[in-house]
Amino acid sequence: MKNLSRLALLALVASLAACSVLESDKIDYKSAGKAPTLEVPPDLSQLSRDNRYAIPGGAVTANAYQAGIANAPGVPTAVSNLGDVRMERSGTQRWIVVNRTPDQLWDPVKDFWQESGFLLTTDQRNLGIMETDWAENRAKLPQDIIRGTLGKLVDSVYSTGELDRFRTRLERTPNGTEIFISHRGMQEVYNNSRQDQTVWQPRPSDPELETEFLRRLMVKLGVSQEQSKILAATTATTKTATVAKVGNQPVVQISEGFERAWRRVGLALDRTGFTVEDRDRSAGLYYVRYVTPNPDKKEPGFFGKLFSSSPKDEAPIKFRISVKGQGEATTVSVLDAAGAPETSANAERIVKVIADDLK
Repeated sequence: MKNLSRLALLALVASLAACSVLESDKIDYKSAGKAPTLEVPPDLSQLSRDNRYAIPGGAVTANAYQAGIANAPGVPTAVSNLGDVRMERSGTQRWIVVNRTPDQLWDPVKDFWQESGFLLTTDQRNLGIMETDWAENRAKLPQDIIRGTLGKLVDSVYSTGELDRFRTRLERTPNGTEIFISHRGMQEVYNNSRQDQTVWQPRPSDPELETEFLRRLMVKLGVSQEQSKILAATTATTKTATVAKVGNQPVVQISEGFERAWRRVGLALDRTGFTVEDRDRSAGLYYVRYVTPNPDKKEPGFFGKLFSSSPKDEAPIKFRISVKGQGEATTVSVLDAAGAPETSANAERIVKVIADDLK
């Protein structure tokens, strides 16, 4: 009888679990890492030899950026003016504009990610780049009676089958700083018909997640919850981005001016698996390397196969992404490492990836 009672109880618990729903409106990240180690990716380790970190109105290198940090005033203990933070939007892309120096913002932004449940794997203060490790949003797990009753004992065997990583870029401007957050996602899928083996592969970036973390960061920087929700809900007209050819070179044509196009292209590069190793805003150039977005580094995934059909070609490829504005129109093209126009199949793939993200 005791055994029958236990079986009945288990059946009841299972039926209640089947009726549970996902708490999709919550964020509760749990880092996949075990220790707060900071690592410099190989493609960022030698940047001090070739620096072109810039803002509008003049070329400012990464060394100059770091020197500016050393000479900047101390970080304030409280925000004196809530009006110094605002959110801007173009299409599905958003970013924060703050009337403070990158030095004043770096530590609060770093604390924000750690408080959100992430470890930082990249901390390039001289370039204004930080990146989290891969983490799982535990709020997507079923909030059922089993988890509620047994807690952490059962929680360890649950998995969403999804991982997220976020890159943050701080760009110095004449009046303060622009903060960009880009999302990259992975999902676990079966790789055979028996469904007994899985691999991780990229999944599309989530603009809503980016917006939510930007909104939460605004709260961290002193904006009220109510104000942040209003600012995050503002809309903007989406500008078109199309693939074309100028001469024999594939390009992306964007129907807006340089400033907004520059920001949108930067976010598109972050989202689609490129590492922006340096940038020169005055020249309209992003210096990028491609890095395979794979947390376990066993499977190349979709983007890992973007430039090569052979598994032996694993070395990152250097490119320059040129952003040239003329009035209310901007053209984006691909240059090789030496600055020569790229007309190869690689260039065609790159402009298509950028254009798809900008739509």
